[in-house]
Amino acid sequence: MVGSPRSGTSILTWCLGQHPNIFPVPESNWLGQFAINVQISYEIGSARADRSILSGMDIGSEEFFATFGDTINELILAHRKDLDRKRKMTSPSSDLKGRWVDGTPEYSHHIRGLRKLFPGAVFVHIVRDVTSVIRSMLNFHRISGFQLVASEEEAYEYWLRTVSSCVDAERAFGPQVVRRFRYSELIANPEPTLRAILDFVGEPYTGACLIPLQKRINTSNVPADFQLNDAAAGQILVAKAKRLSAELEQSPQGNEVSHEAAEKMEATFNQQVQYVARTNNEYQKTRQIISELHNKPSKLAL
Repeated sequence: MVGSPRSGTSILTWCLGQHPNIFPVPESNWLGQFAINVQISYEIGSARADRSILSGMDIGSEEFFATFGDTINELILAHRKDLDRKRKMTSPSSDLKGRWVDGTPEYSHHIRGLRKLFPGAVFVHIVRDVTSVIRSMLNFHRISGFQLVASEEEAYEYWLRTVSSCVDAERAFGPQVVRRFRYSELIANPEPTLRAILDFVGEPYTGACLIPLQKRINTSNVPADFQLNDAAAGQILVAKAKRLSAELEQSPQGNEVSHEAAEKMEATFNQQVQYVARTNNEYQKTRQIISELHNKPSKLAL
C-alpha cells in the first residue's frame, strides 16, 4: 500500500486485512533500506567476476534478491499467530491467511527495490486530493502527539515527492503491478472500490473488508475552521502540487508501460544504493580515524 501519508494507506490496509486470505502487518519501514543493502552486498559479492562467489557460481541478481524475499515472506507467515496474540485477536485467525499487506507510506520511494525482493508483489497507490492531505498533515499532532511536518511548505513538498514517486512507478510498471485508486472513491463508493482493489490483487470480494470504514481510523480530527495559508508555502510549489493533484483526480491511469520511466526508476534505485554505500564507507573511515586518535598517545600526557 503506497501513497502520501494521510491519504488512506492505513484504513485501506485494515480493510484488506479483513479478507480471509490477507492479514495486515504493522508498518515495517525497514524493507526499502534492506533492498538497498542487498544490492550493495550483491555488488561486493560479484565485483571480481568469476573470482567472486556470486559471479563464480552464476548467482544472478534476480535470484539473489528473490531468495531473500522468499525468506522474509516465510518468516512473516510463520509468525502470524504471534501478531494475533499481541493484538489480542482470536478471529478471523491469521494462520489461515496466505498473504500480507504492508501500509508503510515511505515505501512509495522504494517500489523498485521492493519489486526486486518480491517479484510477485503488487502495489496499490491510494491518492487523495492534496488540500485534504495538507490539512491532515498539519493536524496530525492531535492524535500522535508530535508534528508530522513543521510547515505548510514541508507538507506540500512531502506530498509532491511521495506521489510523484508513485506516479513514476505507475508508468514504469503499468497497471498490472501498480494500480491507482482514489481515496474519494473509497469513501463515496466503498463496495465497488474494494471490489476493484481485490480484483487487482487477485482475491475474491468479501463484505468483511468494509468493516473498518464504519468508523474513522487514525483521523487527524481537523477543526472545521482550520484554514491553510498557501502563500506561506510558495506559489510555485503549491501550484505544482495542485496541478498534479487535479490531474490524478480527473484523469485515469494509463495502460502502457514506459521504458523511459522504468529506466528512471532503476537509475533512482542505483543512486540510493550509491548514496548508502558512500555513507557506509565514510562512516567506516571516520570510525578508523577516531580509533587511531583514541589509541595514539597524547602529546600532553605526563
